[in-house]
Amino acid sequence: MSRFEPFPGLRFSASHVSSLDDVVCPPYDVISEEERERLVARSPANIVRVELPRSTDGDDPYLAAAKLLDAWRDGGVLHRDREPAFYGYRMSFTDELGTARSTVGVIGALGLEPPGAGILPHEETTPKARSDRLSLLRATRANLSPIWGLSPAAGLTELLGSPAHPRPAERVTCEDGVCHELWPITDRHEVDDISQVVGSEPVLIADGHHRYETALAFQAEERDAGGGRPGDHDLVMALVVELAEDQLAVGAIHRLLSGLPEGFDLAGALGRYYYLEPTARGDAGIARAMQDAGASALVTPDGCWLARPRPETADAAVHDLDSSRLDVALAALPPHRVDFQHGADLCLAAVESGHAQAAVLLRPAGVGQIAEVARGGVRMPAKTTFFWPKPRTGMVVRELID
Repeated sequence: MSRFEPFPGLRFSASHVSSLDDVVCPPYDVISEEERERLVARSPANIVRVELPRSTDGDDPYLAAAKLLDAWRDGGVLHRDREPAFYGYRMSFTDELGTARSTVGVIGALGLEPPGAGILPHEETTPKARSDRLSLLRATRANLSPIWGLSPAAGLTELLGSPAHPRPAERVTCEDGVCHELWPITDRHEVDDISQVVGSEPVLIADGHHRYETALAFQAEERDAGGGRPGDHDLVMALVVELAEDQLAVGAIHRLLSGLPEGFDLAGALGRYYYLEPTARGDAGIARAMQDAGASALVTPDGCWLARPRPETADAAVHDLDSSRLDVALAALPPHRVDFQHGADLCLAAVESGHAQAAVLLRPAGVGQIAEVARGGVRMPAKTTFFWPKPRTGMVVRELID
């Protein structure tokens, strides 16, 4: 049901790059301006210069990115693999409970199609402008970072091997301790097996909804310009991971509230939708307390409360999710702003510093809920899930040659 193909990847050359750690970067949408500057300083070949281009001397930043990518190819900084390949990808890390874990998947070219049958998005997207990513794709004609897909098909992890029997791999260790490994897979039988397994079920988009939509927009442009001619624009680079509990670490994305009227009684307003129980503010065990109570948590300068949804709130929610229930309550508030933040500690800091009037901490969606929602066709609210770790940009690049 899903088209999934190998491709000849563009990778950094060991002859020109002494350490892969110096030239890769996180996904574009989690890089602050300060971190971009730090990455730029690490190497003149850091991929962030292309992924998040900046104009110099008034030049178009996207054309500058394309010229830089061309210069790296022409100068040997990047080399194209001689034959199409899938790329095994493993992320090894320690989770919040101190348990050593790993996520293993495969990077390939995933067929583009409107969401519905072979591609299943699981959450809504925010109205963030896609013009930036589309302009970059037009200029570079390259997929610089993979979207993240989940396959319900059993057996993909087994096909890719285990940490106990590692293959020769390129390796990057990040500041957060996550080890990223990539290795090409060119054996014809292995390639066929991977294509068949991934192609046997729809692929759920876990991360990269905006990039997928950007790829669809680019595909439409190319088809219009080429009279419907097929080509590399009909696929997008994707990391596909088996949809299994032991393969995924799903976190919550919390809500920061601001712009409410001065003196507004937020706890009182939300109390019409939740049973509020005072709890220790900044308690290191707040996540476990939320889990045990089946509750979200409200944090304001005046205190912290566990928030269990009232029956009518749960009934009005589209999904059995904290984010859906909160949407019901927020719809009744005066005009306000909602920002998204994945770290509970960062939410607490935002309230303490006055950068936000309040924070609502949410519990993460489960893997089973993600699969059920995606198959049901009704998406979760935007910014419900946070998948971690995230693959590094620059481990492999997919060119759109034709």
